[in-house]
Amino acid sequence: MERSEILEVVSNYKNVKIATLGSHSALNILRGAKDEGLKTICLCRERERIIYDSFGVADEVIELKDYSELLNKKIQEELIEKEALLIPHGTFNAYIGKLDELKVPVFGNRVLMEWEMDREKQRKWLTDSNLKLPRVYKPEEIDRLVIVKYPGARGGSGYFLATSPEDFYEKSKELVMRGIISKEDVKNAFIQEYIIGTNVYLTFFYSPVLNRVELIAVDRRYESNVDGIGRIPAKEQLKAKINVTYTVTGNFPVVLRESLLAKALRAAYSVVEVSKKIAYPGMVGPFCLETVFDEKAEMYVFEISARIVAGSNVGIPYSPYSYVLFGEPMYAGRRIAREVKMALEKSMLEELIY
Repeated sequence: MERSEILEVVSNYKNVKIATLGSHSALNILRGAKDEGLKTICLCRERERIIYDSFGVADEVIELKDYSELLNKKIQEELIEKEALLIPHGTFNAYIGKLDELKVPVFGNRVLMEWEMDREKQRKWLTDSNLKLPRVYKPEEIDRLVIVKYPGARGGSGYFLATSPEDFYEKSKELVMRGIISKEDVKNAFIQEYIIGTNVYLTFFYSPVLNRVELIAVDRRYESNVDGIGRIPAKEQLKAKINVTYTVTGNFPVVLRESLLAKALRAAYSVVEVSKKIAYPGMVGPFCLETVFDEKAEMYVFEISARIVAGSNVGIPYSPYSYVLFGEPMYAGRRIAREVKMALEKSMLEELIY
């Protein structure tokens, strides 16, 4: 889909409504839009509808049989007629994939979302930003502790640790037998050096309207079964031969040591500058740098998410960082809606769209 086609659609918008898929961080996005006085649309499956009916954040609910139905021509025409602006999140990556067929205007840069889903492109983006990254391995090269991941936004499902090629293949076989991953996943596995340290997830917001990077929230993940294994004594762990995985079940808020903020902010500004070279208009709105700080407080960036992440939900109604910046309740979903409103006032909406 050419950007010019999408801009032609948005040029006819007079009363923008905020729309998103009912999953991941939809409560954050929809509540934020309502706090800024914008109408909201939630597209969800029947089994999740109870969430959005219960919380009352959607002015309108469009029920889908499956998330991929968003690409149906009839659904897209309905959203365009309603002047909907789609806010992407991790479910778009996991269930929609490439957004070429989507004519509905999307807040943010869909090209950067595609770079996020491609591990090699993502690594190039971070390397070009002069960030410190963990080393990458092929299965036969494993000679130290590594973490094994897969393409796309999977919430850590099926991730595991390995220390050798034999260990990698043994654990992969077990996870395939348990139905957690597929044989295709094993072929496409992304293997990174495991940096021992503190995992920190930094949610930023780049504002084209204000031309600045903002730190909105910081979190860490609560993961199963790795965070549950600590309740089992070591003797029983060894007997049970438990292989831990990293499926995300929730998030905790984190406040960084203040001196570390300089490293985080420099990394964010660098990522934004490189994004402008990848695809116009570059980064727009929320993005997340997924990092680990080692024992020397060195920061390694192991992933980037070019859209809102679920970890930003810990910042509702505000995090320490967004409160210091705005002096009022502000969180990722509301910050998106605030940017849309400011862009409308300044006739800059096109700068937020791809």
